[in-house]
Parts: sequence; C-alpha cells; structure tokens
Amino acid sequence: MSRATAFVGTAGGAGVTRLCVESAALLSTEGVGVVVLDAAFATQGLATHLSGRLPTDVTTLMTEGRPLGEAAYELPTAGDGTVVCVPARAPFERLARAKTPAAAEAFERLVATARDRAEYVIIDVPPIASNEAVAAVTAADAVTLIAPGDRTETVPRTRDRLSDIDASTDTVVATRTEESAVADVTVPTETTPAGETPVADSDGGPFTAGVAAVVENSFDIVVEQPTNEGLFW
Repeated sequence: MSRATAFVGTAGGAGVTRLCVESAALLSTEGVGVVVLDAAFATQGLATHLSGRLPTDVTTLMTEGRPLGEAAYELPTAGDGTVVCVPARAPFERLARAKTPAAAEAFERLVATARDRAEYVIIDVPPIASNEAVAAVTAADAVTLIAPGDRTETVPRTRDRLSDIDASTDTVVATRTEESAVADVTVPTETTPAGETPVADSDGGPFTAGVAAVVENSFDIVVEQPTNEGLFW
C-alpha cells in the first residue's frame, strides 16, 4: 500500500523542497517508485531541480482537470527506482486560480492518483496559510514539519495551525543544524546547487545520514545509505 507524507515548512528558508528531492532520491535506491508533488506555488522551487522544458505544471492540472501524467517529469537518480516530480511553474494569473477551494479539491485528487502510481508520495508544502497547503495535509497519511535550525520557535505555531484543521504532526525536522532540542531529526547544511542535486542517492556523509533519518521517520522504513564511494553500507 502506498504512503503519502506532507513535508510542511514552518517558516521560509527551511529547505523543504531540497529535502523532498533528496528523500525521494534516497528512496529510489530501494527500487521503489516515488512521486513528489509541489504545493509550494509561491516559490516554485521544485522546478529548479529539473532540467529541460516544463510545458505543463501542477497548477494546469488543477485548474483544467488534466491527468497527472501530463505534468510528471522524471528526476534522474542513482537508484533502481523511479522519481517523478510534478512541479509548479505558472504565471500569476494561473497561480491565483490554483488557490481556490475547487482547485484545492483537485489537488487532493492528484494526491490520490499519485498514490495509485507509486509506493511513496512526498508533498512539498509551504507554511499552512493557503487552500493548497491545507489540501496537501488533508490528503496525506502523515505530516513531517521542517523548520530552519535557527527558527524552531515556529514549530509550536505550526502545530496549532495543524490542530485547527484536525491534523497532527508525526515528525519534526530541523535543517541546517546538527542539534536541536525540539526536533526528532536534524539535517546539517549541504550547499550543492539545485541543478546538481540530488546527492543523497550516491554520496555518504552527515547530510545523507540526516536525509535517511527523515525518510525513516516519515515513512516508517529502513533505508540503506551510500558511502562516499557510492557503495552502500
């Protein structure tokens, strides 16, 4: 049975999109299929991790009722599995239409379709303040909160917002730090540019170990980690 987890940022600059991409890439080394759905319409960061033209995006699917496959772009990884990304890349006019309640319902349907097509679904979610963010959390099986290491005071506020929509937090991650009193998992800084990611599927080290911990906590599985030589432990 597939499992969908919403990776929810508690504040800007948490690196949610990067963590979505790296988590998906590491999962692919287990030989499984992963879909990454973009609900962070304002930043549209997922598109920066993809190469080539992106003629159709997730907001088009939501506003025009088109099928998931029309905006599904494969992300090359070192794994035997497949990572497919469904990014947002749209002009302001379409972004506005994608933020309506009706479009949010369409997003939930896209999550359901993604669950039918892959073992794991990761949803890139901005701070809870929009219809699409609420839809993403509602459609997910679990919620992983991601906070910048120097702004973990935003975690309680996000928990409260989730409670307002009858959702709860399953895992808390602090990024760009090696220790945190409030997080279940910490992920240290990693500075590879977006066009050269992912790295967790092929390189070992503290960053990959952090990504592995995120995956294991978010999906209740155990994943192997690559060494710096590209081999697995």
